[in-house]
Amino acid sequence: MRVDRVQPVRFERPFRLAASEDVPELSVVIPLHNEAGNIGALLGEVCNALRGVVRFEVLCVDDASPDNTLEELRRSAADMPELRVLPLAEQAGQSTAIRVGVKAARGRWIATLDGDGQNDPADLPRLLAARDAAGDDIRLVAGWRTKRRDRWDKRLASRIANAVRQSLLHDATPDTGCGIKLFEREAFLDLPYFDHMHRYLPALMQRAGWRTISVPVNHRPRGAGTSHYTNLGRALVGLSDLWGVAWLVRRNRVAKVRPSALESAAPDSDQTPGERAIQMDRSSA
Repeated sequence: MRVDRVQPVRFERPFRLAASEDVPELSVVIPLHNEAGNIGALLGEVCNALRGVVRFEVLCVDDASPDNTLEELRRSAADMPELRVLPLAEQAGQSTAIRVGVKAARGRWIATLDGDGQNDPADLPRLLAARDAAGDDIRLVAGWRTKRRDRWDKRLASRIANAVRQSLLHDATPDTGCGIKLFEREAFLDLPYFDHMHRYLPALMQRAGWRTISVPVNHRPRGAGTSHYTNLGRALVGLSDLWGVAWLVRRNRVAKVRPSALESAAPDSDQTPGERAIQMDRSSA
């Protein structure tokens, strides 16, 4: 079986191992780095959670893993027609891997999962149901790990980071670092892209004028391997990113057209809705 490498900054013509013929409603994007011991079982759980619930595809983005992650994906593809594999030519990081998957996705809505198996795919239908019940202006449903299954030092570091983040961004999201999320593809691609942006999706979505909600989800111990992050490394990078996101949020204004201006415009006018709204604003100035 031939596998074409995808350059990390080039998104066109991603390699496809297999795909269902119907256009999916949901695309599940899983970034992977050295997860050979976890990905097979995780993909089986995704299928069990979503088959019969929603038409879906799964895009696994292998971030140049030196272990047997790609071989495990090949084996899984034989029994999983929904699976698509995008191997990166060199390691690019989690945010880039997610963006590669989102750009290649065919579904309007994207769900993300960490590749270590700590996110429970059984929560995906719950996120879909929460989206459907929340209203038309929802663009992000974030998972909230109410009972973390990590070491005490990692839990403490996350609590401190979440408290600092909320004090600066006011994003009303208790667990922005949770890997399981559901969001609209186009809304995500409209956001400013930078490395580590996946940690700030709620604030960035709100900055764009969209509403976000959080839903409690299950959290499990890592099945195999070790975490790719350290508390110190995450803190140093996180502080720099946090100040940058806070700068973006403070300097953003979202303009919304007043419905009353549209309703009062003449029905036979050749003006666009935006032009009519501007005219009404000027006349009332």
